[in-house]
Amino acid sequence: MTMRVLSVLIVCCLLVAGCSAPPDPGPVFDNEGNRPVSCMKHQPAGPGARYLDPAQVRTDETLPLLRYYTANGRKAYCDRAAPSDADRAWAGVYVSLGAERANVAGILG
Repeated sequence: MTMRVLSVLIVCCLLVAGCSAPPDPGPVFDNEGNRPVSCMKHQPAGPGARYLDPAQVRTDETLPLLRYYTANGRKAYCDRAAPSDADRAWAGVYVSLGAERANVAGILG
């Protein structure tokens, strides 16, 4: 009887472990609706696995980032504040994807 209960318990634990949600891949880059902007806004959070883990990187998520910084990366932030750590992290992703560093040099420092 004890062996049967133990077996059922092990099976239940394995099923629960197999049904757990995948880890959060992190925020999606905010490209301000892909609209023309006169200044940039700060990113609220740094990039997560969806941009940093090669197994999770998707073209439909990286192209807006590339497009945004290519068009706007040389512009000032609307609040005239310095780039945040999150902003620098996103600019780093931009460069790591093969884009021109000069477009985000002011962000990276």
